[in-house]
Amino acid sequence: MNAMSPAPSILESAGVDPKRAEALLGEALRGADDGELFVERSESESFLYDDGRLKSAAFDATEGFGLRVVAGETAGYAHASEISEAAIARAADSASLAKRGYAGTAAEAPRATNAKFYGEDDPLASPDFSDKVALLQEIDAWARARDPRVVQVMASLAGERRTVEILRADGRLIRDVRPLARINIQLTVERDGKRENGYAGAGGRAGFEAWITPDRWQEQAEEALRQALVNLDAVPCPAGEMDVVLGPGWNGVLLHEAVGHGLEGDFNRKGTSAFSGRIGERVAAPGVTVFDDGAIQGRRGSLTVDDEGTPTGRTVLIEDGILVGYMHDRMSARLMGLEATGNGRRQSYAHLPMPRMTNTGMMAGDTPREEMIASTKRGLYCANFGGGQVDITNGKFVFQCTEAYLIEDGKVTTPVKGATLIGDGPSALTRVTMIGDDFCFDNGVGVCGKAGQSVPVGVGQPSLKITGLTVGGTSV
Repeated sequence: MNAMSPAPSILESAGVDPKRAEALLGEALRGADDGELFVERSESESFLYDDGRLKSAAFDATEGFGLRVVAGETAGYAHASEISEAAIARAADSASLAKRGYAGTAAEAPRATNAKFYGEDDPLASPDFSDKVALLQEIDAWARARDPRVVQVMASLAGERRTVEILRADGRLIRDVRPLARINIQLTVERDGKRENGYAGAGGRAGFEAWITPDRWQEQAEEALRQALVNLDAVPCPAGEMDVVLGPGWNGVLLHEAVGHGLEGDFNRKGTSAFSGRIGERVAAPGVTVFDDGAIQGRRGSLTVDDEGTPTGRTVLIEDGILVGYMHDRMSARLMGLEATGNGRRQSYAHLPMPRMTNTGMMAGDTPREEMIASTKRGLYCANFGGGQVDITNGKFVFQCTEAYLIEDGKVTTPVKGATLIGDGPSALTRVTMIGDDFCFDNGVGVCGKAGQSVPVGVGQPSLKITGLTVGGTSV
């Protein structure tokens, strides 16, 4: 949505004449390469129901702006929580210091778009406060009644409605209203003094209604219960090198961490990524195609426009195993002589934009998961991941499996706990030998951190077979 929207702009509602803001911005950007005025108004709420009671309920409302002036590789940035002409003028003076003695050429403005990938729902408005609390109580009671081994239930709701406006030097005001909702359920089960947890969640860019119908939240509760009960029967995972079969969906978080960050433009421009300077080279096994796509309807990582005003889209990063592209914000694109891909993102008005993923995944192949398992003599089937860590410079990763099983003689057998996958993204991609026909995205719960900023993201993949990964567990 652009300035033709009938809704009043945030600037106008704060008593700022958009024309005066445009003039202040124009003066600040005179002689600079790029920049913008980013204005934001956000309302969010969260509820946590834990151990049979409402443990917390929070509401937060914030607004503010950030003004950026880009000169070469330098960015001057000033922000304030007060939206006023005086504050914008002060920010313009401060950010302008970045261009002192610099004479650049203004970068071409981002193209316009009429596409929208979500509505303007308000998760805070519906259901009512009391109905949200009652829903969490109902989830707690239902889960406890479902199985006598359930000893603790933690259920939460989180929603926000964020409105951003991006004023560019040409006077164009780009407006985007971004809803976001999420439900999480974690269950603890106990048997013979042994306790285990299971977790499930779902969400996306819409109001709560899509995820809080009884069939939807019961599906999440059932999944959390299933995982917890599986872990009750789990034995310590053996350690060693083995073939690994990954399940679809959320396990794409390994791809996101071990490969995705290394394909962000800033790391490659600075030469600090394991993928720097490798465009056109084979970096993965044949059949491996990796993409980032912010233009998928309603998904958690989707954006109509990024936080610089560039429309999002589908960017192919690795095609049939060959590195073909990176994800760019406007600065990395300009400095590398390439096109911005709509991946300039920031946590809030108080943060500079940088290249970030949106919804990242690997395309499906044609192999059934059952065939991957049947072809594995001894290995590990990882159905779900927990957290992980990665070193961008070399792609080395460590990931914890929250649900995993041994594969013995082509069959999934004993559930195991304590399994970790250890390797590095670039070599792991070359060891993909089978690609499943069951691609799906995660359920909409991803949060990505980079340089101290967190943003919502999506991940996805089909089932994969990767040979020769190091599995950490219990030495045998």
